[in-house]
Amino acid sequence: MNNGAIIQLEDVHKFYPMGRQGVHALAGVTLDFQPGSFWAVMGASGSGKSTLLNLLGCLDRPTSGRFSLGGKDISLLDDDELSELRLRHLGFIFQSFNLIPQMSLSENIELPLYYQGYHAHESVSRALELAERVGLGDRLDHRPTELSGGQQQRVAIARALANDPDILLADEPTGNLDTETSGQIMSLLTELNQQGKTIIMVTHERDIANHAKHRLHMRDGIIDSIE
Repeated sequence: MNNGAIIQLEDVHKFYPMGRQGVHALAGVTLDFQPGSFWAVMGASGSGKSTLLNLLGCLDRPTSGRFSLGGKDISLLDDDELSELRLRHLGFIFQSFNLIPQMSLSENIELPLYYQGYHAHESVSRALELAERVGLGDRLDHRPTELSGGQQQRVAIARALANDPDILLADEPTGNLDTETSGQIMSLLTELNQQGKTIIMVTHERDIANHAKHRLHMRDGIIDSIE
C-alpha cells in the first residue's frame, strides 16, 4: 500500500449480526486515499457506501482488516483517542445539515472549537472568518430556521471547517437542495479541494459525482469499479 496515503484500507470487512445470517456490509475493501484527492462514492441502497463513510469517519470500526488514518492504525485506538482523531482531522457534512436550531449561525460554527478548548473570542473570530468564507458573514446572528436550505448547508460546511480538518466527509451534501443551489455547494466543495482538502462524498447523483476527480462504485459490499 502507498505510504503517502492519508487513509489506507486493507481487506476491510464489516459484518452486522442480524437474524440467522447477518449482513456483510463490507466484504473486503482495499483502497488508498491520497491527500488532496476528491472522491465520489456511489452505489445502490445497501451497496456499502454509507458503511464505508461511517468507518472512514471513525464512527464505527471494521470487523476485520486494517484501517489507518494519518498513519495511525484505528484498531489500536481507544474511544477517547478516536474522538480526538475525529475532532482534529475530520469534518462532517450531512444531507440534513444537523444544525442546532436553538443556536445562531455563529454558535453552530463555533461548536467544534468549544470541544477543542478555544477561548470565546478566538471562536467568535474563527466563526466570522468561516461565515464570510461561505458567503454568510452578514447572517451570524440568524438561526437555522431563518435560512434557506442552501444557506444552512453553507453553515454546515463552515462548521465542518472550524477545526481546519485534513479530510471532509460529505453524506449526500446536496440531497435536500435544488439544482441551482446544489451547483453552488459543489462549487464551494471544489474550491476547498483545490485549497488542499481531501474530500470523500457519498452521492447517488451522477452530475454531482462528476465534480469529483475519482468515482468509486460499490456493489454488495465490494468495490465494483473506480473511474
